[in-house]
Amino acid sequence: MRLIVAAIGKLPKSPERELVERYQTRLEQLARTVRLGPAALVELEARGADAKSGAASKRLAEGALLLKALRPAEKIIALDERGENCSSSKLADRLGGWRDAGVGVVGFAIGGADGLTDDLRDQAALRLSFGQLTWPHALARAMLFEQLYRAGALLAGHPYHRE
Repeated sequence: MRLIVAAIGKLPKSPERELVERYQTRLEQLARTVRLGPAALVELEARGADAKSGAASKRLAEGALLLKALRPAEKIIALDERGENCSSSKLADRLGGWRDAGVGVVGFAIGGADGLTDDLRDQAALRLSFGQLTWPHALARAMLFEQLYRAGALLAGHPYHRE
C-alpha cells in the first residue's frame, strides 16, 4: 500500500528534514516485507494566497492543493488537533487492516498554520491528532514519518514498540 504525505510548505535543509528522510528510507526498506510504503512527501505552496487575502481564503487555497495532491488516495488521514489521539499500535492496526482489505493508496494531509478546511476533514477516513500540544509543522512531518516507520515495524513483527 503506497503512502502519500501532502503538506503545506517546504522544509529547508534542516534536522527535521533529515529525520523525515531517515524514516522515509527505513520504511522503504520494510515496504516489500509488509506491503506498507513507499511513502512520498509532497510539499505544496499556495500561490496567490497571502496574509492580505485573509486566513480563510488562504486555508481554502491550501485545502484545494492538498485534495488535489491526495487525489490518488483511497483513504485520507487528516492530521488535526481535534482528531483521534490513538496509540502507535492502533495506527499500525488501522493501516494494516486497510492494506489487507486491498486499499492501494493512503494519503496524509498536513495543513498550514491556519489548519485544514472542513471539506478536507469531512473527506478523511480518520482525523489523527498528535495530542493537545502545539507542534511545529516541520516537526509534525518528522513525527508522522517516524510513526509510519513504526507502523511498518509493528506489522513486520519487529520488537520496535514496547507497551
